Amino acid sequence: MRAVGYQRSAELGSPHYLLDLELPEPQPGEHDLLVRLEAVAVNPVDLKVRQREVPPAGGWRVLGWDAVGRVQALGSAVSGFTPGERVWYAGSLPRQGSNAELQRVDHRLVAAAPGSLSAAEAAALPLTAITAWELLFDRLRLPQHPEAGHGQALLVVGAAGGVGSILVQLLRALTGLTVVGTASRPESRAWVLALGAHHVLNHQLPLRPQLEALGIGGVEWAVGLTHTDRHFEALVDVLRPQGALALIDDPDPAALNLLALKRKSLSLHWEFMFTRSLFGTADMAEQGRLLQRLADLVEGGLVRSTLQDHRGRINAANLESAHRQLASGHSLGKVVLEGF
Repeated sequence: MRAVGYQRSAELGSPHYLLDLELPEPQPGEHDLLVRLEAVAVNPVDLKVRQREVPPAGGWRVLGWDAVGRVQALGSAVSGFTPGERVWYAGSLPRQGSNAELQRVDHRLVAAAPGSLSAAEAAALPLTAITAWELLFDRLRLPQHPEAGHGQALLVVGAAGGVGSILVQLLRALTGLTVVGTASRPESRAWVLALGAHHVLNHQLPLRPQLEALGIGGVEWAVGLTHTDRHFEALVDVLRPQGALALIDDPDPAALNLLALKRKSLSLHWEFMFTRSLFGTADMAEQGRLLQRLADLVEGGLVRSTLQDHRGRINAANLESAHRQLASGHSLGKVVLEGF
């Protein structure tokens, strides 16, 4: 099968960064689906794994943790799926990724893809949606009710990126909170407002004066999606007593003064969407179930695709181009590739 991968350490721009390959076809395990890929999205985790992980001598590493495709075969213990069905998922970090014609994936992490979206539109959503959903409803334990949270506010730093783009939509669809995002460029500000944020602040400027100008004296929840170490002090400042801070990035620990949380009795929550699959948790199937709920929200017109950049076919050159775009730090929504 055709795939894109690497064997050795290399920086962006190196001839060995990503290569077009021919690899043996994988076979599904007992609990697996074998999926023929139609479209994939690119995420920061792709760049992190490329930087940190080198496969064993003679082996290849295939990246990619956002996928839409058709079920080709089922493991012996799998039920609820049929050959030819279109599915979506983010998959598992230790396994070979979705930058290949065929991929095996644990069926508990998979759901039927929404029929109203194209393969490329659907591929933009799984990883970021799982991250946003788990952060909001598993870590922060926000109530899922359109009337819940009236008079309370949640601040999202970095709302124009992949996770922020779906997180804002989930908040508007499933809660009654006032949603305040941050963005620093006119195009990213317009994008966040179009997704449903009530207000957008500039995270290059002090946050408290901007909130107070809106008549918001503080927020009950804050979410750090990028550069949390730069904004940590400001987030602690704008959080109300007994509030909560959740984050997904990898800030410099030296920049996080955790004792600053104590005076307000603030709680800190970390979200990593691969935790369930990494540890084979008893509730691992929750990822498949939440993707099915997400599909229902899409079909109901409450959530839209966050696809903003289609880079063409799945090959080494186009994937490296997508990695460069993510590395620039100026992406809106998601970058997607489609077909081999």
